[in-house]
Amino acid sequence: MRELMNQFVLLSVSLLLSWLMFRMVDVLTDLLHRWAMRTDSTLDDQLVPLVSRAGKVAVGILGALMVLQNLGYSISGIIAGLGVGGLAVALAAQKTLSDLFGSIMLLVDRPFTIGDWVKSPDGNVEGVVEEIGFRSTRIRTFEKTLINVPNSRLADFIIDNQDRRPIRRVWITVGLTYDTTATQMSDAVAAIRKLLTEHEGVDQEFFLVRFTDFGDSSLDIMVYYFTKSIFWDEYLAVRENVNLQIMTAFEGQGLQIAFPTTTVHLAKDEIPGAPDQP
Repeated sequence: MRELMNQFVLLSVSLLLSWLMFRMVDVLTDLLHRWAMRTDSTLDDQLVPLVSRAGKVAVGILGALMVLQNLGYSISGIIAGLGVGGLAVALAAQKTLSDLFGSIMLLVDRPFTIGDWVKSPDGNVEGVVEEIGFRSTRIRTFEKTLINVPNSRLADFIIDNQDRRPIRRVWITVGLTYDTTATQMSDAVAAIRKLLTEHEGVDQEFFLVRFTDFGDSSLDIMVYYFTKSIFWDEYLAVRENVNLQIMTAFEGQGLQIAFPTTTVHLAKDEIPGAPDQP
């Protein structure tokens, strides 16, 4: 009778502990859900129920093992069986688990959010993130097609997030004709520097204007600067305005922008008695 009573007490304690762990999972789920509601990603909203279910399954298995042990059953064989079964399931669901861990890494690292313009190093994936799901991420390309990229692949990428740069680069080469003098070249470089300094759309922290090369058909000036805006339309507007101001400055100085040319020299072979070529 005493042994039966002890067994009953141990069984009650096991059930109570299992119930408390279930409640702890519910509390944790509620906290995670509140946190997920404050983010713009749907990934964490999908992961919260998954974490909740996984936690309850783990608690249920642990509780069942405690109950069986208190009833006098040997659980070593059951644990060994669960280990073999778990390994078989893991091998069968390797791809799904890979996507799951990729989703968790995206959730933790947050290399991008919905609305970001992202691209892969090889350029095969580029567009705006529309949805971050449990298994894959949906990206709208600039051709307006929709691609689904597995999260396991994204987790392995070096993600280039274009929207997280504070400024945007412009790097152009302006060529002047070879009849440009050294003084005119110095004045041209100074004029471009001046207009960049005074332009409200150009970031003033760093820019370069240098006469860099004697090209095949032009004297080349490198113009390197950053626009304050990263948005495509505003970026192009600043770039266009700077180009127009460069043209205006060159016109005022009487300079000509070069274009590719080829000079061909023809020579007549000096052969005695050869007729003149037309």
